[in-house]
Amino acid sequence: TKLLLFMIIAGVDEAGKGPVLGSLVICAASIDKKDLLKLEHINVKDSKLLKKEEREALYEDIIKIVKDYKLSIIDPEEIDDNILRNPNSNLNKLEAVKTSEILKQLNPDKAYVDCPDINTERHKARLNLDCELVVEHKAEKYAIVAAASIIAKVIRDRKMAELRNIHKMDFGSGYCSDPKTKVFMDEHWNNKLYSHLIRKSWSTFQRKKVASEQKSLGSF
Repeated sequence: TKLLLFMIIAGVDEAGKGPVLGSLVICAASIDKKDLLKLEHINVKDSKLLKKEEREALYEDIIKIVKDYKLSIIDPEEIDDNILRNPNSNLNKLEAVKTSEILKQLNPDKAYVDCPDINTERHKARLNLDCELVVEHKAEKYAIVAAASIIAKVIRDRKMAELRNIHKMDFGSGYCSDPKTKVFMDEHWNNKLYSHLIRKSWSTFQRKKVASEQKSLGSF
């Protein structure tokens, strides 16, 4: 019983996989098994089910309760390099590499990973780890994964706010469905000033590039 009680449990989740703007943030958080109840007590849940203020408040509580957490912040350039220059790669494979890196730093006995791939076994096989692994869809039902989900989302939101502030430009959340992001992409997709913000491997960018090339060909 003593051994079970002193197990280190980790959880992994990401924020910002889908947006055309900004970084993808992966968080791995670890906790002593005996402290899991504290996380459940503050009612952590999937960050997507929480309002911004709720996430911010929970984030402050979570970082006091967890043993440790590590982040992998993957900027648009690294995402594009991985996808455009390596025909055998994709975002799920890149996530697996980064997830393995940060989990190794935490050295847990058991890790719960929210699976980005439709095939959980395939993703599990990509993770290069010694610990017991649970790889599932909707793994935020585990408190430590929900905690990682909240940390990742808060950090990504803060980074996006920082960028909007630096550029004095409100380009929204970076998600293609966001009207502010749509306007920004329509007006600035090809502007070198903002090039580092944009994921050029995304179809949102690629479509604009193709349309622009066709337009310039048509003008000859």
